[in-house]
Amino acid sequence: MRLVPRSLLGQLAFLILAAFLAAQAISVWLFTDERSAAIRAAQRLETVERATAVASALKTAPKASHESILAAANSRLVRFSLDREPLVTGDASGPAAVVDLRTEELPLSPHSGELAEPPAALAWLHERMRVAGVAPVEFRITVPLADGEWLNVAARFQRPDLQAPPAIVGATILSLVLVMAALWLGLRRITHPLSQLAAAADKADLDSGLPEVPVGSPREVRALSEALARMNERITDMLNDRTRMLAALGHDLRSPITALKVRAEMVEDDETRERMIAILDEMQAMVETTLAFARGISTDQPMEEVDLADLVRNLAAELAETGPEIIVEAEHPVISCIRRVPLRRALRNLLENAQFYGGGARVTVRETAGAAEILIDDFGPGIRPEDLERVFDPFTRLETSRSRETGGIGLGLPITRAILHAHGGEVVLSNRPSGGLRARIGLPRASARPD
Repeated sequence: MRLVPRSLLGQLAFLILAAFLAAQAISVWLFTDERSAAIRAAQRLETVERATAVASALKTAPKASHESILAAANSRLVRFSLDREPLVTGDASGPAAVVDLRTEELPLSPHSGELAEPPAALAWLHERMRVAGVAPVEFRITVPLADGEWLNVAARFQRPDLQAPPAIVGATILSLVLVMAALWLGLRRITHPLSQLAAAADKADLDSGLPEVPVGSPREVRALSEALARMNERITDMLNDRTRMLAALGHDLRSPITALKVRAEMVEDDETRERMIAILDEMQAMVETTLAFARGISTDQPMEEVDLADLVRNLAAELAETGPEIIVEAEHPVISCIRRVPLRRALRNLLENAQFYGGGARVTVRETAGAAEILIDDFGPGIRPEDLERVFDPFTRLETSRSRETGGIGLGLPITRAILHAHGGEVVLSNRPSGGLRARIGLPRASARPD
C-alpha cells in the first residue's frame, strides 16, 4: 500500500502537513513543560506558606490543640507531623521570614510511589527528570518549634496531566485549515497548467501546437510552455525537411531507373536481361514505397472529419473482392478528424497483412474514453512476442524469402505507424489468447482533438 501520494500537489501537501503537525507537537510539548514547571513552583510556594502558617499556629496554641491543628492541615498529598527528630537534615534554607526552615526534594518511583534511589549510572537522568518536572517527587520541609520539637511536612507532587486548552486546539485546527487551503490554491496555479501542458504534449501532432498557458500562471510555467512550443516547432520543421528530402530523392531516382530499364531491354542475353529488369523493378518498388512514406507523414493534405466506421467498411469491401473476407463490426458512426488518403493507406496496409498472413480478419470500430479505436483481429497464427515491436523497424521482414511477392520490402508497417503518429494516434500489435494477431489502432475523436 502506497502512503505517499504520486502527484506534486499531494506530495507537497503531505510534507507540509507532516511538518505542521510535528511543529504543533513540539509546541505543545514545550507549553506543557513550561506549565509543569510553573505548577511545580506554585506547589512548592503554597506548601512552604502552609508549613509557615501551621508552625505559627502551633507556637501560639496550647499543646492540647496541636493534634487538631495538624489534622486540619493534613490533606491527601500533604502530611504534617510533630516529631522529636527533623525530617530534613542539613543547613537551613527557605524564605528569610522563616528561621531555620529546611527543604529538600527527593524523587519517587513512578510505579510504587515510594522513595526511589536510582542506580549510579542513571542518577543524572533522574536529576534531569526531577528538574524538568517529569518525575514525581516528595517535597520535604522541617521547621523547628519550642521544646525541641520539629514540624515535619511531606508533600508529594505528581506531574500535571497533559491538557490542551480549547483555545489551543481551536487555533491549531484553524491554522491547519488555513495553511492547507493556501497550499491547495497556490499549488493548483502551478500543477493545473502543468497538467494542461502534459495533456497537450501527448496529443500534439504536426498540425497543432501547444495551447497557451492561462494568464496568471507562474513565470516558470509560462517559460516551460514557451520552451515546449519552440521544441514542437523545431521537430515539425525537422520532419518537414526530412519529408521533402525523401520526396525529392524518390522523384530524382525515377528517371535514372527508367533509363536503366530501357538500356536493359537492349541486352541480348535473356537471362542477364531478366535479372537486370527484376533488380530495377525492385528498386522502382522501393522508390515508390519511400515516396508513399513521405506522402504519408506530410502535412500538405487537409484535415477533415470522417466516419471511421464507413471508411473501414468501404475499404474492407474493396479488399474482399480480391482476397479473404473482412468482417466489419460498428454499432454507430465514429467521427475522427483525419487526412483521408494517408489514413486509408495505413488501414489498407494492416488489412492486407491480415488477409495475406491471417486468412482474413474481423474489424471492430468503436469509441472509448476520448478516443476512437479500431481493432483488427486476423485468423492466422500470430507472430513471436519478440517481433511485435521489431516489425515496425524500416526494412524488417519476418518472411525470409527474397521475393517481393511474398514479403514486400519491409516498409508497410513503418509507414502505417508514421501516418498514425502524424494524426496523434498509435498502433499496437499483440497476440490474442485464442489465436491470431490483433492490431489496435487509437485515434483522437473529432470532439477530443485540441483546438
